[in-house]
Amino acid sequence: MTQHFIVIGNPIAHSKSPKIHTLFAAQTGMDISYQRQYCPNDADSFTAVVEAFFYGGGVGANVTVPFKQIAYAFCAARGGLSAHAKIAGAVNTLLLNKALLDKGVPLAEAIYGDNTDGQGLVNHIKSLNWPLTCARVAIIGAGGAVRGIILPLIESGIATVTIANRTVSKAVELVEELSTASTVIDEQQIKTCSTAELEGSFDIIINATSIGLSDDKLPLSHDLNCQYAYDLMYGRPLPFLQHFEARGAQTSDGYGMLIGQAALSFERWTGHRIDVTKATEDLNKS
Repeated sequence: MTQHFIVIGNPIAHSKSPKIHTLFAAQTGMDISYQRQYCPNDADSFTAVVEAFFYGGGVGANVTVPFKQIAYAFCAARGGLSAHAKIAGAVNTLLLNKALLDKGVPLAEAIYGDNTDGQGLVNHIKSLNWPLTCARVAIIGAGGAVRGIILPLIESGIATVTIANRTVSKAVELVEELSTASTVIDEQQIKTCSTAELEGSFDIIINATSIGLSDDKLPLSHDLNCQYAYDLMYGRPLPFLQHFEARGAQTSDGYGMLIGQAALSFERWTGHRIDVTKATEDLNKS
């Protein structure tokens, strides 16, 4: 019997998720239908879409812009949140909490939220054979994307992380919130500064801003260097990666993270682990 999945967003026509998950299904021998689902940008519409989907027999849903925070609030009031979703303050994966259903909780009150973005990033970095254990990491940006990747990076064994942002107070506020939300996150392990003041040598520098999509450039110091540079964006040449490639760094965009987070969502829903390396090769051929 066909199992049904969706990705909810606005806009949504550009989403690569149906193609990715259909390939995952082929790899595991599953019969699935994975569709894009447009939703008006408000919490009531989101609730209506999600409840209709699960009441209709849906197995799992992905959530993309601009609904990740709305999905967080939705799940916090219903079926609960994973540890990563709590720290991220955002949800990208919806599924049913079977433990609650077994207790007789109504289906609409048993929808559970997870966030696989950060672990998808970590898994991709590991697949690149970039060393994370004891690594000195810098992250540029202090928005929602950063909230989602800090805990998985720290869990991977990095030594320190410096969060650089145009507005330093936003980075400081983020660190305070994260360290309060999780005992795993040690405030002493995280430093903050402005983007222009980020200097020195790091093992890995991650761009978590979307500035490269507009061809604008970050105000990077001439004294900033790294062995590895990663940009969460993908789909076009990125000035951030070009800058560090010219300085001899190994670089990667975020397409592998996209596939990695999708693979983790698929595993949460179906129990099937995906060979991400093979999936990536197949997607690049198609």
